Amino acid sequence: MGEVAGRDVAELGAGFAVQAAYVAEAMNPTRMLALDSSATQHARSVAMHGHVPGLELVQADAAAYLTEHPGTLDVAYSRFGAVDFCDPEILLPAIAVAIRPGGRLVFSTLGHYKNGAPPATECRSADVPARLVDGSVGTMPRWVLDTPVWERLLDGFGFDLVGSETILDPGPDGAAPVTTRTFAAKRRAKHSA
Repeated sequence: MGEVAGRDVAELGAGFAVQAAYVAEAMNPTRMLALDSSATQHARSVAMHGHVPGLELVQADAAAYLTEHPGTLDVAYSRFGAVDFCDPEILLPAIAVAIRPGGRLVFSTLGHYKNGAPPATECRSADVPARLVDGSVGTMPRWVLDTPVWERLLDGFGFDLVGSETILDPGPDGAAPVTTRTFAAKRRAKHSA
């Protein structure tokens, strides 16, 4: 993420806000916003980290919240969070609205589906198994996109890619390997989103 001291930072799809609490306590941002749309995740994050100074825990749809708060962030990041589970053609323009020119977007996403299927070569989601709020098993959409797709989307919504990396985790014996892709992008001064 680079230096975040004195900056306004948001974690998109923060879950229990463990990483956001760490950033707020150890990295000295001016403001640390943890966004998650799930009422259950939000309640747990408040119970676990509501006491952390400088940490703002918000239950909201990331795209809607960011659109309503233009120019309020210097850095946004998503660690297998909102960027994985929200339509990037809706979320990325909202992030571009909220991040000040020169600000950064950093995210990690799956390099392929957990079942081993390859990433999509166009911007489309697939339904993946998920545990629902009531404890039952269901599905939810997840965007697992090939690197060139992410690059096109970032460029199209006003971001310059400044770095990407592929990390292979061979996994435990007998388990399928997991590939993670990380991206770092800088918000251009002008964009056409």
